[in-house]
Amino acid sequence: MPTGANNSKKYTYVWVSLIILVFGIIFIPRIVNRLKSGSIVENDRLANTNSLSSLSYITSNGKKRKVPEFSFINQDSTLISNKDYLGKVYLVEFFFTTCPTICPIMTQNLLEFQKTFKDDEAFGVASFTINPRYDTPAILKKYAGKYGITDKDWHLMTGDQNEIYDLANKGFYIVANEEQDAPGGFEHSGAFALIDKEGYIRSRTDRYGNPLIYYRGTITERQGTNDEGEAQQITMLKEDIKKLLAE
Repeated sequence: MPTGANNSKKYTYVWVSLIILVFGIIFIPRIVNRLKSGSIVENDRLANTNSLSSLSYITSNGKKRKVPEFSFINQDSTLISNKDYLGKVYLVEFFFTTCPTICPIMTQNLLEFQKTFKDDEAFGVASFTINPRYDTPAILKKYAGKYGITDKDWHLMTGDQNEIYDLANKGFYIVANEEQDAPGGFEHSGAFALIDKEGYIRSRTDRYGNPLIYYRGTITERQGTNDEGEAQQITMLKEDIKKLLAE
């Protein structure tokens, strides 16, 4: 083979090696840094799943889940239905007034929302008692007075126990049962459901793009985390309510 051809190949190899070397110097440190920070996973693979950029619709069998129809009596002995909440962003909880454990914490957290959105008529709360035999409108009225519940769109509702349990367990998939061995005699979740102005259940997504579905209502902002190490979600819920109010 002619010497010129060999020299040409050598020069080609040199240039390829040089390009690879320059590429490595420039880009490899950037890739390593992105791997360390997790940005490749969170920003590239999961693009557009930023929990603050949009709120997910909760779906079931491919359809967006809406709040089921309901109609119950509130603390003022007024009939309240899901239609009264249309056009409002609101939170849903299941509680009972004699609860010795998580309900007082949940109520205190809801009072934080009452204070934050006190000037916004498009915000509300729907609280359903899971002990309607005891929690009459008069008892609910007393409970509201005890805790300082003043928002006209915060309705504490009571009615037929089976209907309330169906609303919780089948409508929202939030646990609510009479359980003799549970504290206070009832087993229930400390979850808050977030509902938009059209009655759809909404949620922010986690860093993998999965919806949280419900927000933990049993940890105060001051606690930061509970005994099981779960981070409080009250701050993020305030942010998400503001987003829905702006829609």
